[in-house]
Amino acid sequence: MWRRLRSFDRSVQLLMLNQLTINTGFYMLMPYLAGHLSGGLGMAAWTVGMVLGVRNLCQQGLFLLGGTIADRLGYKPVIVAGCLLRTAGFALLGVVDSLPALLVASAATGFAGALFNPAVRAYLAHDAADRRVEAFALFNIFYQAGILVGPLIGLALVAVDFRLACLTAAALFAVLTALQIRALPRCRIEAAPARGVLADWWSVLSGRSFMLFALAMTGAYVLSFQLYLALPLQLNGAGPVGALFVLSAVVAIAGQLRITDWARRRWSHSAAITRGLLLMAVAFLPPAVSGAAWPYSTAARVGAVLLCAVVLTLATTLTYPFEMDTVVSLSGGRLVATHYGLYNTVAGIGIALGNLLTGLLLDRGSAVTPWLVLSALGGACALAVHLLGRRGRLTMEETDRGEGRLTAVDAQR
Repeated sequence: MWRRLRSFDRSVQLLMLNQLTINTGFYMLMPYLAGHLSGGLGMAAWTVGMVLGVRNLCQQGLFLLGGTIADRLGYKPVIVAGCLLRTAGFALLGVVDSLPALLVASAATGFAGALFNPAVRAYLAHDAADRRVEAFALFNIFYQAGILVGPLIGLALVAVDFRLACLTAAALFAVLTALQIRALPRCRIEAAPARGVLADWWSVLSGRSFMLFALAMTGAYVLSFQLYLALPLQLNGAGPVGALFVLSAVVAIAGQLRITDWARRRWSHSAAITRGLLLMAVAFLPPAVSGAAWPYSTAARVGAVLLCAVVLTLATTLTYPFEMDTVVSLSGGRLVATHYGLYNTVAGIGIALGNLLTGLLLDRGSAVTPWLVLSALGGACALAVHLLGRRGRLTMEETDRGEGRLTAVDAQR
């Protein structure tokens, strides 16, 4: 992995470090925020939900705006602005206790993610050039490493004081911001024609292949999110929920490069994504079998959940690099951050609706139906991507490729 990382330009290496730090800082704080709000500050459940919901709404709902700003102002300034805003948001979470101030802090942390997430991915896609799939595979390793390390650091800090965790996370983002200002090269795109934001959005929305792909892949995000919803609920106190996240992160870190290299030698992008989605569908069969055959066996339930988490993670590691590269291809090399922003927004809406449906199915008390529905969703998404690939819809869009196309890196510091 380290040899592979060193083979990329310094900008790509810094973007990997950037994502590791972002996820470490985020996950050392956010998993413990609800407990702090309810237990430490004595807030009612609905206010806790409001604070957490505002963060998610500001991030998912503003991804498109964040991507548009990145395409217009440049990737580096937006990445820096996002990290600076998250520094302020995390610091504020540690020193305020009133609902209005907490809502402001939560909104700031959410909008920060909406700023730097599309910009980081667009910058990485630009500088990796024809090695995008390989770069996104490495990117996911650093992404997962942050998810693995962050909660462990946060647990130690929260045991002392939640405010210490907030201020430490803020300090981490402050250091990252300074490093990016000093060391991250400025990535510049060719100036696009003078036109309004709405025209840019319409240009992205009118890309039929891109929109069909985004809708087809929404199911994948619904399925992967069940690591945080259906699987912990299925454990029902029979095992530590944290073990799910640790297991998932370890599998992704250990297997990502091997899986990506193996898939690249055998399949096209659409074939790899299709197989990954089919694997997601298979992942939810063990809980269904366990619920049907051994409904009262705790061991069978825990084993099925762990097996589901492993297969689901393997499926995600297979699809992710090819999925990210396909978004760039469908953008035609123009308004790449805007495409990523809209893609994430569509996924966020899908996750919200999918979680609502999953929750309703789980509330009905059936031991089998929710898992079969999730499995069927994976199969439907796999079929949709397969048909798009077979019809040649997952290649570069033919419209206006010359406008705002990415050009070489401007290495100004």
